[in-house]
Amino acid sequence: MSLAELTRDLVAIPSHDEEREAGAFVADWLREHTDAAVVHTDAGNVIARRNEGADTSLALVGHHDVVPPDDDQTDADGYVVTERDGRLYGRGAADMKGSLAAAMVAFRDAAPDCELVFASFAGEEQGGVGCRAAIENGFAPDYAIVGEGSTGYSAEGATDVAVAHKGRRGATVTAEGEAAHASEPEAGENAIYRAADAVDIVRHLPAPDTSVLGHELSGSVVVTEIEGGSGWNVIPEACEFTVDERTVPGERAELEQVESVPGVSLAIDQDLPPMACDDADFAGAVMEAADAAQDATPEQVVKPHATDAGWLANRAGTTCVVCGAAEPGEAHTASESVSLDVVERCADIYRHVAERAPSW
Repeated sequence: MSLAELTRDLVAIPSHDEEREAGAFVADWLREHTDAAVVHTDAGNVIARRNEGADTSLALVGHHDVVPPDDDQTDADGYVVTERDGRLYGRGAADMKGSLAAAMVAFRDAAPDCELVFASFAGEEQGGVGCRAAIENGFAPDYAIVGEGSTGYSAEGATDVAVAHKGRRGATVTAEGEAAHASEPEAGENAIYRAADAVDIVRHLPAPDTSVLGHELSGSVVVTEIEGGSGWNVIPEACEFTVDERTVPGERAELEQVESVPGVSLAIDQDLPPMACDDADFAGAVMEAADAAQDATPEQVVKPHATDAGWLANRAGTTCVVCGAAEPGEAHTASESVSLDVVERCADIYRHVAERAPSW
């Protein structure tokens, strides 16, 4: 089976509601084509190991779940998969079954001196559920290449190496007041006014920023939704708004300042961690592999989106980079696709790094 055929077969398996079939396919393929110890866990993760017990471990990391497909991406048989002009179209082709197939082939073909680990997680699109479960169960490789998209960041078609990415913290700010008739506003406490004061605080918070291996990474903090009031003639007793913060390694906006307004409280709804590579030699080794695998000149870049690399770096202590086939703007779209040539390129990159480890 060619890498293109493997990618097509993976993309064809529906995995937005139920991921077991896709995970079973990955596990069965690894058992058939490698001599690795393969585990398909209760959490839905597929983890395989070669050279288990070696001093240094390198993981090739992906996920086999996808977001729900567009109507045009399904038919009576499941997902619609088509190929034209060297690209494979279908839900999950870019995010991230193309890179996942590349990791499977590289895991099979590499001749590593390190412990080589393959991991395909479930629930990445639900906030890293599978990755977090694996970490809680002791998954902690020394190094990892996470195969999320890094192609086309520095130049069209170039597969770059992301040495950092932002995280995402989502919060709800609630303002409480006291209801009254609008004809007597002094008899109540206007929750919308209190929320407006809190919004003004958020608006003037400095965005977090940092530097990773010489690359600047700037976050953001913005109010995205607001809701309050119960009638045109009622002083509102409640109002709430949401905040989207894009975090950077080691830095957070001081959202708790909103609680200086009377009646205002802050609740953190989601906190997907950012990632920063902490080993320039490892990043350099992946860069060398990327450079050798293509005519374009790759660069070290930073990604705006959170990935499972954030969980691995922050909770497992794993040194990570992100390197994968998807281009910006492809994931989660109605026309999602991946270049099959770039999928082949990623397999070469992963294999080359695996065979160089641990001599960065």
